[in-house]
Amino acid sequence: MARIAVIGAGMGAMAAAARLAVAGHRVTVYERTETYGGAVRRLERDGFAFDTGPGVLPLPAVWRDLFLKTGKEPLEACVELTQVDPSARHLFADGTAVSLPNASRAGVVTALDDALGSGAGARWGDFLVRAREAWDRTRRPLLEEPLWPDWQVLAEREPYPAVPHKRLLRTRRAGTLAEVGAWELRDPRLTALLESHALAHGLDPRVAPASAAVLPYMEHAFGTWYVRGGIRELARAVYERCLARRVEFAFGAEVTRVLDKDGRAAGVELADGTVAEAEFVVAGVAPGALPDPPPRATGEVPPQRGLPSRLTVLLALRGPRPEGTPHRTVVHTGDRDGELESLFGTESGTVTAPHPTVTVLRPGDPRLVPDAGHEAVTLTTTVPAPTASETSALSHARRGLSGGTPTAEAMLTAAERAIPDLRARLLWHELHTPADITEATGAEGGAVPAPALAAAEGRLLHPSNNTTLPGLFTVGGWSHPGGGLPHAGMSGALVAGLIVEGPDFRGSQ
Repeated sequence: MARIAVIGAGMGAMAAAARLAVAGHRVTVYERTETYGGAVRRLERDGFAFDTGPGVLPLPAVWRDLFLKTGKEPLEACVELTQVDPSARHLFADGTAVSLPNASRAGVVTALDDALGSGAGARWGDFLVRAREAWDRTRRPLLEEPLWPDWQVLAEREPYPAVPHKRLLRTRRAGTLAEVGAWELRDPRLTALLESHALAHGLDPRVAPASAAVLPYMEHAFGTWYVRGGIRELARAVYERCLARRVEFAFGAEVTRVLDKDGRAAGVELADGTVAEAEFVVAGVAPGALPDPPPRATGEVPPQRGLPSRLTVLLALRGPRPEGTPHRTVVHTGDRDGELESLFGTESGTVTAPHPTVTVLRPGDPRLVPDAGHEAVTLTTTVPAPTASETSALSHARRGLSGGTPTAEAMLTAAERAIPDLRARLLWHELHTPADITEATGAEGGAVPAPALAAAEGRLLHPSNNTTLPGLFTVGGWSHPGGGLPHAGMSGALVAGLIVEGPDFRGSQ
């Protein structure tokens, strides 16, 4: 039985802590804030409740596995999971709309044909077949196994089987997600549908590898899920499972240094000078969160930096949620080039599209509202990660749509396409800005890590969970296999495996 210090109480860190405790280790989690969950937080006011992090749950099998391996009660005994159906309604710039069934390729094909015209569904269905091949080729190395020592193989090889495309007397294959849309889908609305999955993860479809096709594939293959009471309930359930396995938590305990004794991790030092000795240390923190960051293996990919953040507008509405309202609506921009330039251009943040692509969440969950005569709505969009001075300004603009947040007003305008009477029903609103994400996670500029993807010269791979300091491991969205709730859960499983079974651990079979 070893003493293990875990830095941070994010989802990946808690997943590792629960698994390590079940293996017989004494685990203590040190969290600098006063609560658990990392970015998975909740805001409550006047009887309303909102998720301020992820609003839906993809690939719940990852968390089912955690609960199966750490106790007798399955995940469904601890939270109430429901499928989101339709998975999403998409409102395109030309006024067309389509509702996509949950986890039904045939249903999606039919819906696209009906909404966008004959042939649209078949092109999307054929794309999903190719995306599945990319998923099959990358699932184990990118989700279920520690990062390969020869990770360059993943960096160089494009797993997406692009269709040959003749252009300027040359035959080419799509190398980016944008090229997949232009050459294989051949419809700006299908392209918008495809690229919205990349944008949701803060990825530029113009440079994101074609292997990013796995992002929409995951949603179509495994469905979109919701946790009654909000995704924060999942964080609560994982925290309580940790407590049940006798994991100890120290909140308000900021770790400032990982102790090194005889060339091996030996514990942590806290901001108040307290030293906690440990045989293993698991760091679940963003780059820069520790003054002396964990060392990485020689030749490994660097942590992802410069990623965009998220801006969330929380809306308390008078009046009930109308019958048949979709849980999730994606309102697509009418200025794709302007949006991409504002997010990823050389003058990032200086170009403003007429409106950004906005995700509107309307859960219809009675646990989120004071009574049936009200509705809680969440609007989310991707925004450039602000500078330090901009972050300070945003921290003072949480209430209200002024104070350096023009994008929030644009989000409301976009959301009116999904909720025409939005402003008339609006009781109050709050902003959840990149400054709030920084406060919760420690990530510079409120950056949100993207999931690991193959190809692209390794730009979207993450450093491995082990480091050059024996006994020190990293977990969570800033290490392999990257950002997102499923990836956080898998990072916890990988770190636990590396500690319990040793460096020869090769993932679950």
